[in-house]
Amino acid sequence: MLTLEFLVHSVNTNWFYNRLVDQLRNEHLSAVAALDEPTRRRLYYLVAHHREPVSRDEAAAALGLPRQTAAFHLDRLAKEGLLDVVYERRTGRSGPGAGRPAKLYRRSRNQISVSLPERHYDLAGRLLVQAMEEAERSGESPRVVLSRRAHQFGEQLGAAARSADDHGVGAVLAALAEHGFEPRRDGDAVLLLNCPFHALVQEHPEMVCGMNLRLLDGLLDGIGQTGLCARLAPADGYCCVRLEEKKQGPPRS
Repeated sequence: MLTLEFLVHSVNTNWFYNRLVDQLRNEHLSAVAALDEPTRRRLYYLVAHHREPVSRDEAAAALGLPRQTAAFHLDRLAKEGLLDVVYERRTGRSGPGAGRPAKLYRRSRNQISVSLPERHYDLAGRLLVQAMEEAERSGESPRVVLSRRAHQFGEQLGAAARSADDHGVGAVLAALAEHGFEPRRDGDAVLLLNCPFHALVQEHPEMVCGMNLRLLDGLLDGIGQTGLCARLAPADGYCCVRLEEKKQGPPRS
């Protein structure tokens, strides 16, 4: 299964990055869609609630299905990454004459998640836990450590999204879209129509919005010469962070 860490550290161009993220999302959507078929869904729950792997014969008998039907749906669930396939000899015999191992199914350890609108509470949780652990070791304020961690992670995302021929606003929009912020241009500004940390913001707005601001600061720094800066601008129906054109300071005399 592709992980966010793999995507961050292994890609060098926007094209390859976007292809990998799209592939991961499509795989999750396909896996969830596979459970829409009632028989397949019943077979998944049957296997998921068994501590031991389940054979085709056992699944067919438990649900009153033809063995061929059970095998078809079990194999489809395995193909979608919802079940793992293992082979075991149930007779306890081994060596010549013991027969072929049985094909068995068990719930996959892969995590499949689809959220509409897109949410990334796992990212927020990971940053918060890392900040708490580092703060305990260093004696620093957890908020200070969280701010630094969020900025560092944002820089990694920005560097991964940057390409040799696009390190401006186009790269920013692509990176924001890939991570669920739903960016929209508004003149020289960029509005974010979705907050990936929405539920957490409702309960802890100061901490989570501050983390989000530093994350997007880091993303802009990681991409490079974007001409944009991030600032807090809470508004109903939008993410708390807004990207605006950098203001040029007064000329030095």
